[in-house]
Amino acid sequence: MGYSLFKIIHLKDNFKRQFKAFVGTLGSAVSRGDKITFADNDITYALKLQHDRLSEKGFAMEYELTDRDTERDAIVGSEWKDTRYESYVCNEQYNVRRKITKNGKKLFADKKRSILYTTITDVISGVHPDDETVTCPNCGSVSTIAQIQGGCPYCGTQYKMDDLFPKITSYYFLEDVGMAGNEGKKGMAAFIVITILALFAIDIVYNFGKLSSGDLGPLLTLIPLLPLGAILGYFIYSIYLIVRLIAVGSSQSSGKWGTIGSRSKFEQRMKAISPLFSYEYFASKAISLIKTSVFSPNEQELLFYKGAALDPVFKDIIDMNYGGALGLAGFKEENGRVTVATDAFFDVLHAQGDRIVPKKEKYRAIFQRRVDIPIDPNFSMTKIQCPSCGGSFNAVQNKMCPFCGTAYDIESQDWVLLSLKKAK
Repeated sequence: MGYSLFKIIHLKDNFKRQFKAFVGTLGSAVSRGDKITFADNDITYALKLQHDRLSEKGFAMEYELTDRDTERDAIVGSEWKDTRYESYVCNEQYNVRRKITKNGKKLFADKKRSILYTTITDVISGVHPDDETVTCPNCGSVSTIAQIQGGCPYCGTQYKMDDLFPKITSYYFLEDVGMAGNEGKKGMAAFIVITILALFAIDIVYNFGKLSSGDLGPLLTLIPLLPLGAILGYFIYSIYLIVRLIAVGSSQSSGKWGTIGSRSKFEQRMKAISPLFSYEYFASKAISLIKTSVFSPNEQELLFYKGAALDPVFKDIIDMNYGGALGLAGFKEENGRVTVATDAFFDVLHAQGDRIVPKKEKYRAIFQRRVDIPIDPNFSMTKIQCPSCGGSFNAVQNKMCPFCGTAYDIESQDWVLLSLKKAK
């Protein structure tokens, strides 16, 4: 792994285009249910479920991202590599505006200066087979690999396919305490102007008696108030920034100190079991599985969910943003399986009737995966077939074969979610 503390690293040009396309379609994916561009399958499906949740409850959400500094490209904060993937964790400053309405009535609105953190993952081989053609083994039709990600366009046969890379495999927002572009200058100018006008108003009120009698002499006292107002405005603005830094920093770090060191501990233990383990993949997968379970109308029908029915309070959530912290709460290896308990932090919006309530919440999520089966690091595409009847179906959304009812085993191929509860 590597961090870019002193050297600024910008995204490659082809990654920049994909990053911009992803950001440009994120808002419409939430607001209108449009297709998100260059996102992996986990993100895409979770966004679809979120839009369905909003529609089901009769809400309309305007979700808008605005680049706060168009002169600045996304900066790579860290790079991670394993034997198969290379991931770039990058950040860029955006304004995030949300507005929620129901039957035309505004119920909630906010706008935050934020930093968008995204993980862009690519295959180290650099081989991108999107345009390669393949023949459907069911109907014989020829399509490109990119075209059949959602199933054969001719007969509907479903496939298990590694995500085609590069892809956005994770994203979240953190409120920004800093300033981007000209925000600092504009903010300071506003404070100075307001301070000067306030001093003018105080001086005029104080000398109102003289001015009303025709004595204009007190107006001369306004002149020295200009530099005084500029100095005082700059001072007040500096105090404002310090207070905001403390308030936002305290809010963001609340309860998260216990997650320090979790990454290294988890990564060390997992790599001893499976050298191909990628923490970036696990963290991205964990966030997506949690979101998908929360937004799903029936999480127990999901292939990867193995737990009891979620607390109904989860079904009130209409928006959730990962809070940037995933703590390791437990680790157990037994009978060829690894079970991991995590504490995941999220900023969520609950819909309580027609009232929208923002909350910061911590969830205890328990994941499991078989590790006694070797991981195939090569690109592969195989038809998802029922091991019993041979029928083809969409195993991402179906736990059982729709033809004969046989369970499809995903635990030997990926992480499953055993439990999700709100933690104290």
